[in-house]
Amino acid sequence: METDSSAISAIDEAYKFLQAVPNPDGSLTRSQFFPSVSPTPQLIAGSPSGNQLALSKDVPLNMKNQTFLRLFRPTNHTDRLPIIIDFHGGGFVICSAASAPFHKILNRASAFAPALVISVDYRLAPEHHLPAAYDDAMEAIMWELADYSNVYIMGTSAGGNIAYHARLILNQPFFGGVQRTQSEDRLSTNLALPLNVSDLMWQLALPLGSDRDHEYCNPLISCSPKIEQLTRCLMRGFEGDPLVDRIKGLVKMLEVSGVHVVAKIQAGGFHGAELSGDQSKVQELCLQIKDFIYSS
Repeated sequence: METDSSAISAIDEAYKFLQAVPNPDGSLTRSQFFPSVSPTPQLIAGSPSGNQLALSKDVPLNMKNQTFLRLFRPTNHTDRLPIIIDFHGGGFVICSAASAPFHKILNRASAFAPALVISVDYRLAPEHHLPAAYDDAMEAIMWELADYSNVYIMGTSAGGNIAYHARLILNQPFFGGVQRTQSEDRLSTNLALPLNVSDLMWQLALPLGSDRDHEYCNPLISCSPKIEQLTRCLMRGFEGDPLVDRIKGLVKMLEVSGVHVVAKIQAGGFHGAELSGDQSKVQELCLQIKDFIYSS
């Protein structure tokens, strides 16, 4: 009985962390985990172009699914640019392409790389279980009809998981599994991504009846033959992230499959460190993206 009460308490705390309330029909009522910001399709009046890093605008992706793309273009670059298609984080359950931290980072990354950045607002769970987000990802990739030799797929956390299934700059990708790793046990109560929150996100996102060893969640169970088609991959992680052992395991699996992995596993830090407003972490992310793209 105590075990059941403890499990219920952990789920309640996880919903509280996500600022979400479950509804009887299986949907969620979400508060704004991060504030949303509007795009800036034109130069702000009275602001020198040098002070505005990028222009941005929203375009519909799929009217029926209510998905959209937020496009970022550097203000001071008109030449042909590489393209980054990005998927935001939030455990498949919260956040959007309009969430302030993701908007600000991609605004800066677009100018710093420089690159045209396409941020995808995909459908969320539990209203839309996986593979809905993967389907939206592929629709976004097909929407971009440019030179695919100069297109990069990127994602943070859950977005990193989506990028893996669509292929690939992985920023602290969100994976899991039934068997706990040492880093998950060691950092189970960390403030950035507590283990009970991670478990709840997977419970809400995975197809009904699945556990965390489903292929969407745990790529280490079996290596997809499609992996061999991948040539290069940037993988980022922090030792202070409970997911770091899974990230390291994925690096090894990719390398064994012949993929050239640029691994940036850094000391300290935590899951989603660049979303905290630490500008040094944002600068570090932008620099690593630029180096990866322009060293191809």
